[in-house]
Amino acid sequence: MLETRRQFLKKSVAMLGGAALLGSVPFAGAMAESQPEAPAHPFPYAELDLDEVERIAYEGYFENGCCYGVAKGLLTALQETVGFPYTMIPAEMFANGKEGYTAGTLCGALGGAAGVIGLCCAPDDARAITKELFAWYTSTPLPIYQPEGDAPVQTISATVNCVDSVSNFMTAANVERADPIRKRRCGGVSGDVARKTAELLNIHYGFMAAPAVAEAETELAANEYIGEANGFGGPIKVKVTMDGDKIAKIDVLSHGDTPGICDKAFATIPQAIIDAQSTQVDVAAGATFSSKGIMAAVEDALSKVGK
Repeated sequence: MLETRRQFLKKSVAMLGGAALLGSVPFAGAMAESQPEAPAHPFPYAELDLDEVERIAYEGYFENGCCYGVAKGLLTALQETVGFPYTMIPAEMFANGKEGYTAGTLCGALGGAAGVIGLCCAPDDARAITKELFAWYTSTPLPIYQPEGDAPVQTISATVNCVDSVSNFMTAANVERADPIRKRRCGGVSGDVARKTAELLNIHYGFMAAPAVAEAETELAANEYIGEANGFGGPIKVKVTMDGDKIAKIDVLSHGDTPGICDKAFATIPQAIIDAQSTQVDVAAGATFSSKGIMAAVEDALSKVGK
């Protein structure tokens, strides 16, 4: 079959060459002229319907995975509102992002979103919006969108990686990977990410106002304490749960550090502090500022114990 295709291509090239020699160049030129010229980057943008993007992304997840689902939700909306050149971009090109690009790395939903953001935003803007999306992903209880029944739990992923996000949910929900509940969860996360991406893009292009930022009140038990300190990209907020005089649990409530760079710190430092029962632990390689920020935030929480 491969050889047959090669032979076909060779014959096609020969025929085109012969046609050119026979004076068919004007026909080829007419074909070229009929092709629309792609607009300059970034591509045009129009306001997106958040509900529709969310729904298509959820359904798309069950067709070909989270990366495809998010890309399909966003691209379908852009194809309907803008048209060309988005009509030339197939959502199938994002199908390779399924299951963290088959290696449990970057959540495919985020990968699909980042790809579409890059199409319609200038590089600096695309990086800023992507960073904001990733920060939202690592600080928001997900899934939110569950049209086929509520998930048993919502969980916050400390990293942007598929393996951490999914494993965290499966442990908390006590389900296996093949369980329909887990699949509906990942479909919901696809819808959530697509909706958030459309919201950020609508805000960036002035179609929506940015929501007012309100500091949520954190309800604390008698043995829970909030601490805050500066990390690499802004404040890091933690909740420390005590068991008598021992540190029993550390939850990172929010942070502004760069996903991908800080992931190792947030994945390892809290447990290291619990194991050592001390904030004086080794920093995570490549994430020194985030590591020290977590330690300082825990120290701040511990300073309130007994007060």
